Amino acid sequence: MKDLILPQQINTDELAPYEIIKVLADRQGSPVPDEFKDKVIIDAIHDGNTIPEKFLHGLQSQNRSDETLKYYYCKERDWGAELVAGYLASALHLEDYFRVNVARTLLDFGRFPGITGRAADHMTKFAINYPFSESLSFDQKRELLEDYYDVISLGLENYAEDKLLKIAIHSYDEKSPNNVRRPSVSIVTRSLGHQSGLDIPVTMFDPLVPDELAELTVDPILRARLALRLEESAIPVADNYPYCFPEGSVEVRSQVWYFFRYVQHKYDLIHPNLKTELVDNVCPRTLVWNMLLDTNLRSAQSEALRSYLHMFRKAPAGDETLFHDARQEYEKIAEFIHCNNNEILRGYRNFMQRPSSLLIEVRKDLIWEFNNNKPIKPRFENAQMIARTLASAVQTYWMTDRAEKTKALNIFNDRYM
Repeated sequence: MKDLILPQQINTDELAPYEIIKVLADRQGSPVPDEFKDKVIIDAIHDGNTIPEKFLHGLQSQNRSDETLKYYYCKERDWGAELVAGYLASALHLEDYFRVNVARTLLDFGRFPGITGRAADHMTKFAINYPFSESLSFDQKRELLEDYYDVISLGLENYAEDKLLKIAIHSYDEKSPNNVRRPSVSIVTRSLGHQSGLDIPVTMFDPLVPDELAELTVDPILRARLALRLEESAIPVADNYPYCFPEGSVEVRSQVWYFFRYVQHKYDLIHPNLKTELVDNVCPRTLVWNMLLDTNLRSAQSEALRSYLHMFRKAPAGDETLFHDARQEYEKIAEFIHCNNNEILRGYRNFMQRPSSLLIEVRKDLIWEFNNNKPIKPRFENAQMIARTLASAVQTYWMTDRAEKTKALNIFNDRYM
């Protein structure tokens, strides 16, 4: 891992927005059973160090000092997250892990596209982070989203294709803003909206998304197994602390996407899409599914349809017939979900092929040495120890817990379904 993790200094050269990093198997690890090795992925999206030179000119023209840049870079980076991600992939005997190279202070892939104001708190940020949200031009912001954010999104989507478990590794500060020391590890599995008792906002996702979907993004047995194994190893662990998933997180976005893919499959089995009713060479039903699956909120056409359906705005000039037909298709899908709500929800929640996503926060000072809040060097042994502990829990889940749950569900279905 020493030769694989990104350096702590800022890299101003061009580097691919993301990379898939190969790892060697850890002989002291806890391998995932062979039949599931291609079903688990690990990612680290906030430990990047790349800020291309072309995006720095605006800061320089505003006379912002290098110290300002270094401050935000150090503050935003999840120090040591990639180290744990690599060790975890190695301990599980996976072939690789996914990392984002772009520095978080420039672009946060764990947020919805948009710009972050200077006063934004942790839960209300957007993808283009401060101070770049003020220093970049309109064209640079568009370039950053199209050539980096969208590229990372497509790369992770392809990487996660047909997977059943995605583990995101992050790291958080040793102490909270009020100077309270945080637990060594936090397991995040719930969205902020659900934790706060709020519905999923219409402006972010479609109201057809059931509230229960945000209750947990992972099989609760895996969450419990991870917490138990960590505590058994004298590693204090917290649950959804000090925050849950922001609505723009990869994990929440992916769960909404997975759900609509599940519904689409069920719906199309009953109502085959013949695509014979085209309007201006566009299939209205395809337009609706594109909107429902646009969880990154990057499609202007999907946003227009979303606005037409839920904010009752006028259709774009020339698209009145298309949007009218799309509304009819949407209402058919909504009726299908409504009439089969219990079956769909129960089936999806207990669907053993439902992908799980969770985020593991590790305290920065445990896996990276600091001096007066300045990063000094990685703590390799600690990172590997924590990764091996996590791997042991994941192995037990795949070898024992998941099989037992499958048996229990089969018995339940035979008796009551």
